[in-house]
Amino acid sequence: MSLKNTKNSFGWISIILHWMMAIALIAMYFVGDWMVGLDYYNSWYKTAPDYHRAVGIIIGALMVFRLLWNVSQVKPKHLNPDDMRMNKLASATHYLFYLLVFIMVVSGYLVSTAKGQGVDVFGLFEIPALFSDSDDGGELAGDIHKWLGLGFILLVAMHAMAALVHHFKYKDRTLKRMLGLD
Repeated sequence: MSLKNTKNSFGWISIILHWMMAIALIAMYFVGDWMVGLDYYNSWYKTAPDYHRAVGIIIGALMVFRLLWNVSQVKPKHLNPDDMRMNKLASATHYLFYLLVFIMVVSGYLVSTAKGQGVDVFGLFEIPALFSDSDDGGELAGDIHKWLGLGFILLVAMHAMAALVHHFKYKDRTLKRMLGLD
């Protein structure tokens, strides 16, 4: 298998980006859900949000790289070219994933910087606050972040179920292709 995509299969770079982002984003959802329930006296009360913000910035950068990578690559053809409805639904789902992740990164940034502090990324660099002193804006961004996170995890579940349906019911190469087993 090649590093780059071909007309028939995904390359290793696309496959690694897919699974790395999937694992990171799913973990971010569950860490975010866990950390909002922490009380002030928990040792993770301050640390977990710092890690969540830093990883969120890295995810944002990786998503930009992934988008640029995908645009520069050949898109493997659909496995069922005659099923236009399924192909359009698959494409729409992928676009929705990108949109949700980018909005979650931006809303997370806006929540984190609403009081004028930048986002420290593991002590390596800081993303400065562009907007500050906006408690109302921070609240709105927080609500958007929370609800889009829930929508994202539901879309992940549907996406995973669709991959399993393709594998077990239709017995096509959809799942194998994204596992690099094709």
